[in-house]
Amino acid sequence: MDWLIWSGAAVSALGLFGLIWCIGTVVKARRANLTEDEMRDRIQQVLPLNLGALFLSVIGLMMVVVGILLG
Repeated sequence: MDWLIWSGAAVSALGLFGLIWCIGTVVKARRANLTEDEMRDRIQQVLPLNLGALFLSVIGLMMVVVGILLG
């Protein structure tokens, strides 16, 4: 089950990088002193990517746990 553990770690790392990118995008938007409507639009664009990255991270961690339990 080593392959499940390592592939789960890779999927989880991909999700983590996605989350870091989303955080960086929102921080950059906050520093740009955008209007409230522009800020809301920027956050609405990042939200689906944030949820997708969180989903990848959770699925990767579940793969790691299943690999450990079955190994």
